[in-house]
Amino acid sequence: MRAECDFQVIDESEDWIVVEKPAPLAVHPANGKVEPTLLGGLEELLLYERTNGARLSILTRLDRETSGVVLVAKNAAAARHFSLQFQARKVEKEYLAIVHGWPEWDERRVEASITRGGGAIWLRQVVDPQGRECVTAFRVERRFSHALGKFALLRCAPETGRMHQIRVHLEHAGHPLVGDKIYGTDGTPYLEQFSGALSGESVARLILPRHALHACLLAVEWAGHRVEWRSELPGDLKSFAGG
Repeated sequence: MRAECDFQVIDESEDWIVVEKPAPLAVHPANGKVEPTLLGGLEELLLYERTNGARLSILTRLDRETSGVVLVAKNAAAARHFSLQFQARKVEKEYLAIVHGWPEWDERRVEASITRGGGAIWLRQVVDPQGRECVTAFRVERRFSHALGKFALLRCAPETGRMHQIRVHLEHAGHPLVGDKIYGTDGTPYLEQFSGALSGESVARLILPRHALHACLLAVEWAGHRVEWRSELPGDLKSFAGG
């Protein structure tokens, strides 16, 4: 199968590469599916480096429906350098999200532990005091409305790195992502898609074909200096938000 190279290179050095991943491209192969992936595209793009010893490590593993900045180390030393920063919570990350409704607050910091929820969707996370510490800061960029309802564009800054934490915390705050097939719904859209087709009812309910989350900023320390990469809101989400 042809490797997937439908992504943009933002920045690159001998030790790492930063790319902009589109949605709904998967980062890694999953559930035994044979499909194009970001990893496959990177392996093709960096074939010469890999032939000469490069070992790729994807450090920011976005969900397939999340677009935006992805950092990839090309060797074990760089992977360890960045991994230690993630562990020490020294990496700065920001996401843009389009959510249902108009938050009554302009800024909010959600501190709510999460854990795996069980049930038919094994990867679904839920807020649980007995779960792992989880913190996300939110800021309203703007509120807007059109024929489909009221929505808001939020800037999200996760302080921890839990699975689905932004999506879980937005659901917990009463403003789930537009297009989210797991959170803010009973999970039926996700199960339908997993089985091969979304119902007309689910398509209408979701509004967007993918969830409206975009990794817009990543900042790390490299060679003694802060390095920052940014990505603008992609066309599909920008069009929906009317900006």
